[in-house]
Amino acid sequence: QVQVVESGGGLVQAGGSLRLSCAASGPILRINTMGWYRQAPGKQRELVATIISGGSTNYADSVKGRFTISRDNAANTAYLQMNSLKPEDTAVYYCTTRATYYRLGSSVSADFWGQGTQVTVSS
Repeated sequence: QVQVVESGGGLVQAGGSLRLSCAASGPILRINTMGWYRQAPGKQRELVATIISGGSTNYADSVKGRFTISRDNAANTAYLQMNSLKPEDTAVYYCTTRATYYRLGSSVSADFWGQGTQVTVSS
């Protein structure tokens, strides 16, 4: 199985910055897409940003110009640099990856999620 672990969350004042990291490990052949989602209390989980293996990125309108997603393909790691944070960015941030991995002698593709990391932005 593939494991996904996020780190880097915390408490920051409005206008500040945080950098989240997401590391995928296991019998991985290839990481296709990596992405970040977030879920605020009482709200549905929403897309923040995604990045494909070739480097193309996609952002939610609410974070364009403030957040930057990047990845290190060799390390199966993705990052989310968050600048100019706002109180409305407060949420649990989840990393997800679509990975092709070895399973019982064959290659299989599936989506995996991390446990999430809390980001709290105070006003």
